[in-house]
Amino acid sequence: MKMIDLSHPMSVHTPGWVGYASNKMYYAQNLQTVSIVAQRIDTALHVGTHIDGALHATDGRDGDMASYPLEFLVGPGVIIDISDKVSDWSLITPDMIESTGVKIQKGDILMLHTGYHRYYEGQPQQDLVRYFCMHPGGRRELVDWMLDKGVRWWGIDCGSGDHPMNTTIRFMRKDLAKAFEKHAGMSLEEFFPPYQYKHKKSGRKVTNNIFPFHNYAMQEGLIHAENVGGDIDKALNTRCIIGAFPWKYEGLESCPCRIVAFYDVGELEVRSFGKQTPGTKPKKRGR
Repeated sequence: MKMIDLSHPMSVHTPGWVGYASNKMYYAQNLQTVSIVAQRIDTALHVGTHIDGALHATDGRDGDMASYPLEFLVGPGVIIDISDKVSDWSLITPDMIESTGVKIQKGDILMLHTGYHRYYEGQPQQDLVRYFCMHPGGRRELVDWMLDKGVRWWGIDCGSGDHPMNTTIRFMRKDLAKAFEKHAGMSLEEFFPPYQYKHKKSGRKVTNNIFPFHNYAMQEGLIHAENVGGDIDKALNTRCIIGAFPWKYEGLESCPCRIVAFYDVGELEVRSFGKQTPGTKPKKRGR
């Protein structure tokens, strides 16, 4: 069996998402006092390589980390390289992914390689503003495409599953929002028009203008991992078994985790994915 680690290392230098605190680590006990070393960590859940549960962006207490069985988190998948098709603030489209010629099968775990992991903390080309605030991302149509394809869950080597200018970054970094509008030749409202969906629990018609891969996709059962990296360059355009391993912690909305690509392990057939998110039936859309 061959394994490729798709995870970034974590330390006190690991940056949190825009507006989130970074890690704190300290010694609670040490050898010279009690003959044992013990440490404590204070961390946000959206620091480093991590996976977002549906609880992160939907109503109710479904979709916490403990609710996702290993049969859902580990399974057949594909790692697709689109790095030659994207640059700062690029829009990731279904055509862009399909033009690679790499086939996505129903129930696959999908990893998108944009190349932006090279701007992450500790990398030779580190540029955290570029990494978190200027990376490529999709719009509502990419969500619908993934749902139609039956993608189980997906990950990306960027700071968010959503385009940065389609998140609250546009409000926190108004200087970059203006720069994006100049880059795009139109306003943010024109580039990211409002989208609608039905609230799974109450049936309310929701109109939103940010976070389609969070507020909309997650209530449909499509969750994602962010800050994927590690040795992903060694696994491009390949089929493999992909696994994410967060804590089995009840009530946790997201969690740092190790994500690994496994090769030479034979076929893995997943018969049941279980209930993942509010209003999602076990076999809906292949998840």
